[in-house]
Amino acid sequence: MQDYLKAIYRLQEKGARASTRKVAAALGTSEAAVSRMVRRLSDRGLVSLKPYHGFALTAEGSSAAVEMLRHHRLLETWLHRTMGFSWDEVHEEAERLEHHISERLEEQLAALLGQPRFDPHGHPIPSRDGRVPGQAGRPLAAFAEGEQAVVSCVDDVCPALLRRLERARILPGCRVRILRRDPDGTVAIQTPAGPVKLKPGEAELIFAQRDEREVSR
Repeated sequence: MQDYLKAIYRLQEKGARASTRKVAAALGTSEAAVSRMVRRLSDRGLVSLKPYHGFALTAEGSSAAVEMLRHHRLLETWLHRTMGFSWDEVHEEAERLEHHISERLEEQLAALLGQPRFDPHGHPIPSRDGRVPGQAGRPLAAFAEGEQAVVSCVDDVCPALLRRLERARILPGCRVRILRRDPDGTVAIQTPAGPVKLKPGEAELIFAQRDEREVSR
């Protein structure tokens, strides 16, 4: 149930409408399973149904999702900084652990890490009182040729992409320039490590903010 709430929240966080198809894709399950769970969540007052328009979290559902998101992103940060896991490994490990930590352990982790504001992928960590800083930026796929940008965060759903980006040094804080946009949606970018081509789906998973400064050539 917590996984479903978090998946719906992540969709809403990106400005997308939650639907059975999108939630099923995010969780790797069937649309029938999503429909059954959404009815349960609705019965508990955690989700509001909008016929023909998907569904959305209620205030109570959003609060529960944000709490799980805080657990998850704190655990990712701890695994990366303290335990030595790479940024492509922490998501799955945090998924396993996030349901089983107490509020006391959550706060001890936050204190140990110096109250971090962002996880290893650049996503904002909700505060203890449930406030979530806005996720800055837009997908690299939305930038025009010649625009310069600073990478703010990278979606953590694809470990293979994260490994590729790390090799190319495309990490939060990295400055890039859009070199070319091909008709098939491929985006060529200049990075500090050299030019890199991103497939259309990859360019949608990397978020950045416009930057006026020169990028390393």
